[in-house]
Amino acid sequence: MDELVTFLEDLGDAMEMEDFDVEYTQGVLTLSVGEAGTYVVNKQPPNQQIWISSPVSGPERFDFRKDHDAWVCRKTGGTLGRLLEQELRDILGMGNLSVPIK
Repeated sequence: MDELVTFLEDLGDAMEMEDFDVEYTQGVLTLSVGEAGTYVVNKQPPNQQIWISSPVSGPERFDFRKDHDAWVCRKTGGTLGRLLEQELRDILGMGNLSVPIK
């Protein structure tokens, strides 16, 4: 999660987007992306899950799958990294974005 926080902070600095804000407190990452809304990412260590609330796709849970070495959604089979990449590309208007979480 620390790598993701650093990545998002660096991304915000590089973009100089006024309403782009990253906060990480007590295991909860909050990412504000202007008028598009706010992401809340919460790691659940006892369950080996990450819960996300997305302004685009809504709430979702991701389980860590050792066989995929990734955080995978039981419902969709998609990964947390792919979800964040796709949604942030669309929101930020970036063609190439690779987040440091699978």
